[in-house]
Amino acid sequence: MMGGRALLLLLVSALLVQIRASDPLLYESFDEDFEGRWVVSKKDEYQGVWKRAKSDGHEDYGLLVSEKARKYAIIKELEEPVTLKDGTVVLQFEVRLQNGLECGGAYIKYIRPQEAGWDAKEFDNETPYTIMFGPDKCGSTNKVHFILKHKNPKTGKYVEHHLKFPPSVPYDKLSHVYTAIMKPDNEVRILIDGEEKKKANFLSADDFEPALIPSKTIPDPDDKKPEDWDERAKIPDPNAVKPDDWDEDAPMEIEDVEATKPEGWLDDEPEEIDDPEASKPEDWDDEEDGEWEAPKIDNPKCEEAPGCGEWKRPMKQNPAYKGKWHAPLIDNPNYKGIWKPQEIPNPEYFELDKPDFDPIAAVGIEIWTMQDGILFDNILIADDEKVATFILEKTWKPKYEVEKEKEKAEEAAAAADGLSEFQKKVFDILYKIADVRFLAPYKTKIIDVIEKGEKQPNITIGILVSVVVVFVTVLFRILFGGKKPAAPVKPVVEAKKPKATETDGAGSSGDKVEKEEDEKEETAAPRRRSRRET
Repeated sequence: MMGGRALLLLLVSALLVQIRASDPLLYESFDEDFEGRWVVSKKDEYQGVWKRAKSDGHEDYGLLVSEKARKYAIIKELEEPVTLKDGTVVLQFEVRLQNGLECGGAYIKYIRPQEAGWDAKEFDNETPYTIMFGPDKCGSTNKVHFILKHKNPKTGKYVEHHLKFPPSVPYDKLSHVYTAIMKPDNEVRILIDGEEKKKANFLSADDFEPALIPSKTIPDPDDKKPEDWDERAKIPDPNAVKPDDWDEDAPMEIEDVEATKPEGWLDDEPEEIDDPEASKPEDWDDEEDGEWEAPKIDNPKCEEAPGCGEWKRPMKQNPAYKGKWHAPLIDNPNYKGIWKPQEIPNPEYFELDKPDFDPIAAVGIEIWTMQDGILFDNILIADDEKVATFILEKTWKPKYEVEKEKEKAEEAAAAADGLSEFQKKVFDILYKIADVRFLAPYKTKIIDVIEKGEKQPNITIGILVSVVVVFVTVLFRILFGGKKPAAPVKPVVEAKKPKATETDGAGSSGDKVEKEEDEKEETAAPRRRSRRET
């Protein structure tokens, strides 16, 4: 009987230990207000306002970046520091870029213990951290950072070690989960939405820059290259002499004296003629706009003939051409190779079997971003991968599936309406191209093509290519003396409509301004540049 009770107590104890071992070391779901548990930095530069808000389309709350073009800083101190030296440690959090991310960060800093007397309200960019992990995107930068700050035991200095070739940030506005799993065998794995994107080893020079373990030797900074050190592998032959028959002045090409003018060549016909269908605009002012000239078109007579205008013999390669003479190269008898300073022992070199991680004493978000709508949620630190997977499956996956279905429905609706967001942007750009001044003679045709493309979205790329080809062709002819552009046609001025009476309600003043600006655009005739000015 006593043995049975002992066995039962042993099983219960083991179960409690297992349950406790599986509890998260930190879990923040923002189901409750963050004030009082998180501390907002009081530094003047951090003007961004943090808010507890629902994720778009969900009842789930998160920590929201509420304003554009601001710096943000907020921190949560842990009850007990989390050690990273023994066992598995999982860092995981969820981020939704509800308005995209053109330029800014959405990463988390895992703060190491600070000096005595440090105040969380002083949290800023200079606050020392152990690990920085998460998305960052701006310009050419597009990566999920994983940065370890490690202390060199020889110098006592902390060095930032960046993960090489990190994964990219997803290009959408859906919720995503970022996970870093650090194992006791020095392995680190980066997952996005539970899928492994990168595996690395903390001690491998191939995985981190700079390498965690410095090189054993370094170039001697005091070593100098001797003045007589010759690095030239080849030198001109000092005994070589230019041949007497070498003519450096002979041209590369000469006229082909054997060439004859093709039969049917139209010597008296120009390559281009005035467009007979063009007429001077009624409102053209010779004093203001200069003397009007009809635009040029290709001479139709030249299309069937071998050529028009003055015929000239073509050029051919000159067989006597040799160019400037140079002495041939020979092996340099004084060549010593490329000089390098001698290697000396690296005073900062050290050896270790495992990284000497500093503990995590706090979790902080310190970012600068041009976008609002960044929502952080389900911040987790655990010592068991299963806990992280459980949180992901329970909190993120249902939301992601809803968001994905909504995205598909919106794309299908956009396709049904004829134009996607991308296509709308393309056509907006094409309409702007059609308004370019030197394309005035082609504007009507270009707009006809664009409107046809709007009715048939499947030919968007073809329309884009066609308009770009027209644009480049006309620009090329203008720049390099080709066909002259037609005189711009003054837009027809529509009769002004009586201004609408102002009404009450939001937006009425804005509508009035827009109408007045539209009327100005309709009535304003742009001054034409004189052809003499071009």
